[in-house]
This record gives sequence, C-alpha cells and structure tokens, in this order.
Amino acid sequence: MSFFTESYIVFRRQLRMNLRNPAWVLIGIMQPVMYLVLFGPLLKPLVAQFPGAGDNAYTFFVPGLLVQLGIFGAMFAGFSLIGEWREGVIEAERVTPASRTALLFGRILRDLLQLLVQALILVGLGYAMGMRGPVGGVIVGLVITLLVGGACAAASNALALTTKSEDVMAPVINMVMMPILLLSGILLPMTIGPDWLKRVSDFIPFRWITDAVRSSFLGDVLTTQVLWGLLASVVLSALAGWWGTSVFRKENA
Repeated sequence: MSFFTESYIVFRRQLRMNLRNPAWVLIGIMQPVMYLVLFGPLLKPLVAQFPGAGDNAYTFFVPGLLVQLGIFGAMFAGFSLIGEWREGVIEAERVTPASRTALLFGRILRDLLQLLVQALILVGLGYAMGMRGPVGGVIVGLVITLLVGGACAAASNALALTTKSEDVMAPVINMVMMPILLLSGILLPMTIGPDWLKRVSDFIPFRWITDAVRSSFLGDVLTTQVLWGLLASVVLSALAGWWGTSVFRKENA
C-alpha cells in the first residue's frame, strides 16, 4: 500500500474513535469560548491602547485564542496514544508493514480535522460577537494555526511514546505551556510589557506565530510579520514531524 493509503486507514480508525465520543470536540473548545465570552468584553475599553491592535477587541482577541486552541488542544493529543500503547494497539501496528511515518501522519490528520472544526466554531462565534476581518486574512490565519497545531500534535505523540505515562507527560506539558501562554502574547500583547520581558518573548517562536495570525486577521497579509510567523510554523512542523517519526521508528526497533 502507498503512504497515503496507510495514513488514511490510520486516520479513518482514529476518526471513528472520536465520533464515538464527540463530546471531546466540544470540551476542547470550551476554554477558548469561555475566554471569548468572559474575557473579550474586558478588552473593549483597552484594545485601543494596544499598539497595532486595531480598534476591535474581538479582531485582536480571536486570533490569539485560535493560536491557543492550536497549541493547547493539539499538545494533549498524545494522551490517547498512551492508552493505545497500554492496550497493545501500537504493538499490533508494529507487526504490520505500514510506514511508521504513516502511523504518525494518520493520527495528525485526525487531530487537524478536529482542530479545524473547533477553529471554525471559534471564528464563527467571533464574527457573531462583532469581530471584523477579511475572509482571505482569516484563511491565512487558519492555515498558520493548522500548521502549528500539526507541529504540537506530532510533538505530543512523540512525547507520549517517550514517557508512556500520563503522570509524567502532564506536568511536562504544563511546565512548557505556561511560559508559552504568558510570553506569546495570546491574551495580551507583549508590546505593553517591560523591555526585558519583550526581549525574552522575542525568542519564543509562538509569539511570531501569534503576531502573524493577528496581522492576517487585520487584513495585513503580505507583510514580513506574517512571513516570519508562517516560516516559524513550517519549521516547527518539520522539526516536530521529524521527532515524531523518529520516536515511532525507535518504538519499532
């Protein structure tokens, strides 16, 4: 079988597992929706003071929540893989001639489809609450979000097969995700922070990604900011894909 056929078989099985319990798709979007509904109104009187934020709180806030959804939602994808490993599913897949990359790619496709559904719901709610943004810019923002989501999903699967324990994986994710949440400007722009904090955040590629998605939602698609964010998401996807594939191959050794 070809690589794409093998990936599709894995994707179809993973999708069936999700459809048996669709509540997880809704649970995954509840946190950003609550931020949108409860935190968004607090930004209305403040957003005009943020440099480069535009004049619409939701046009500024929804892109940040979109990146948050892509990062945090995908980073927890590996927990289901630990369950599959414990139940012997990974061992059963190892004895097949399927490509180890396809075993990872099929799972990432499932995670990306779930992320796309959640992202469309979030964007739809944003428009309903008053967000303004050109369709082309929103599409570019969604593409960047899917790229970073794929990177985080691949990294999560690699981490899951490396630790093989939810008790180890959970604190590692929390330790990594907390500085990313605070320094990427997802909730508030780093431009309002002190100089030392802005310098630290310059080394966080997720800040470039957040700024790029915000810029695209404002309609500024053909800018160096969007280019750097897109480049960062592509590089992260490549590195995470390499790590995930390497771990799946070692698992087979």
